[in-house]
Amino acid sequence: MMASPDSLDMLEIAAAAADAKGGEDLVALDVSEPLPLVDVFLLVTGRNERNVAAIADEVEDKLHEAGHKRLRREGRAESRWILLDFGDLVVHVFHQEERSFYALERLWKDCPVLPVSVPAHDAPTRPAE
Repeated sequence: MMASPDSLDMLEIAAAAADAKGGEDLVALDVSEPLPLVDVFLLVTGRNERNVAAIADEVEDKLHEAGHKRLRREGRAESRWILLDFGDLVVHVFHQEERSFYALERLWKDCPVLPVSVPAHDAPTRPAE
């Protein structure tokens, strides 16, 4: 079984939203084979608690705008590891320390990694001399 086209569309929206708020080290895993109710995990790292919360809020807002309903959210009060469950897509937004400690990539190492595309950022321009 592979991730559905709908879950891949959700992944694209979530990845762009996370990137827009400074999310780092985005990794998407196709967990559809071992988990019958979920297709994709998106793992994102934030620099600090405020950044983790901002990333999660943006992901939630953008997916809601696209018509996707959040089923569950956990960890928002501490903002060290926020889990956003959208059914086919589960987004894990981690503080750097939690990402290293829990190492979900290692736990789910047998699952295929999906490409994550984010909008290109324009390089800063230098003023003409």
